[in-house]
Amino acid sequence: QVQLVGSGGGSVQAGGSLRLSCAASGYTYSTYFMAWFRQVPGKEREGVASIDSDGTTYYADSVKGRFTASRDSAKNTMTLQLNSLKPEDTAMYYCAAGSGRTGRDWVSGWGIGYWAQGTQVTVSS
Repeated sequence: QVQLVGSGGGSVQAGGSLRLSCAASGYTYSTYFMAWFRQVPGKEREGVASIDSDGTTYYADSVKGRFTASRDSAKNTMTLQLNSLKPEDTAMYYCAAGSGRTGRDWVSGWGIGYWAQGTQVTVSS
């Protein structure tokens, strides 16, 4: 059974940085992508960053140049470095994973098979 455990998050002032981590266990095959999503009350969950098993990364336009995803395939972990944070980045962040490679519509959650519990990121102005 696949399990994801997300960690990190917290509260920072605008311009600050945070790091989110996610650990996956239970995958019986090596090709799967990992991603981070976020959601604010009243809005749909949206993809933030995704990374394939070979390290190929994908980012939402709103975070390009500020967030960086990395992955340690040997340890089945993913890290998301959040820099130059803005108040609009405030949300509950969720680690997720799916089989194969990141799909074209990943931002909307296409292909996601597993979710971790959320971790809160709060950015104050």
